[in-house]
Amino acid sequence: MAAGEGRRLRPLTERWAKAVLPLDGRPVIATLLCELATAGFELVTVVIGHLGVQVEELVGDGSMFGLSVRYAHQPEPLGSADAVRRALDAGASPPVLVTAADTVFSRGDLGRAAETWTATKTQGGLGVRRAPGDPDKTSVRVENGRVVALGDGGQDGLAAAPLWFLAGELAAALDSLSGPPFELAEAFRRALEDGREIAALELGPTRDLTRPTDVILGNFPYLV
Repeated sequence: MAAGEGRRLRPLTERWAKAVLPLDGRPVIATLLCELATAGFELVTVVIGHLGVQVEELVGDGSMFGLSVRYAHQPEPLGSADAVRRALDAGASPPVLVTAADTVFSRGDLGRAAETWTATKTQGGLGVRRAPGDPDKTSVRVENGRVVALGDGGQDGLAAAPLWFLAGELAAALDSLSGPPFELAEAFRRALEDGREIAALELGPTRDLTRPTDVILGNFPYLV
């Protein structure tokens, strides 16, 4: 998902798409695509919107990353579930891995999360990370490797990461969400209420591009 306006990153995102901004001197989306290729993925749908031409010019057809990339357009920021629906309409088919193009994961985590989720045979999977005291992150409660609640205070500083896995039934349920905005968090809460199992996929440290200071500290660590 690379369609967001990046409002908290303004004024940087008035000129550049959030996904092309760097961490460690490299566009975030480039790092993400390399990780997906290393994990064995071959087909990627990039959902673009705000300044999307910059993303297309950088990524191209994906061949430089060892991937086949196609694009879906999200003209308005109507939420993460809307972005996924547009990707599905553009030809993506479940099961799918969904992530946001503003996060760098620990090396190898995407592949490990995909293998773990596949082995659970659950309808959904959610990346879970440690983020104690961070009000910007959605809290998560986990029991026996399964997500049991989202956004209710959580436990031990656990929070949702921008990494979701959806099998067929859960992907189809995106069409019945209320909104706008249409959010994946609501789809996963509904799935839990309906008794569907959502695997909790524990991740190592992640880094997000949320505010202008993230760009500075993520590329010039000696300024810390």
